[in-house]
Amino acid sequence: MNKDTIPVNIQILDKEYVVSCPIEERNDLVASARILDERMRQTRDVVKVYGTERIAVMSALNVVHEFLQAHHDQESRSALLVQSITQLIGKIDTVLVEDRHKDSDDVHGVKGR
Repeated sequence: MNKDTIPVNIQILDKEYVVSCPIEERNDLVASARILDERMRQTRDVVKVYGTERIAVMSALNVVHEFLQAHHDQESRSALLVQSITQLIGKIDTVLVEDRHKDSDDVHGVKGR
């Protein structure tokens, strides 16, 4: 363990583990361990899976599946946002072009189109 890391005690399914992590990541590690413990307990109780390894694998699959769904949802939202921004830029360009034509017409003495 180097000087930039610290040992952190975490508990998952009533078993204690010591994990090294950077000092600034300690709180995230503890929060992650709590979430993992909760998810593994849910898996064990709801799915009636027994054995720590099987519970861990099922929980990991569920978490990764949720992550992928969230990632796909984010990609969809990003695509919609890009589309909206592109449409807005098009509208702004149209207004600017119309405004330039109006200014040009005013300079040349042409009024009110």
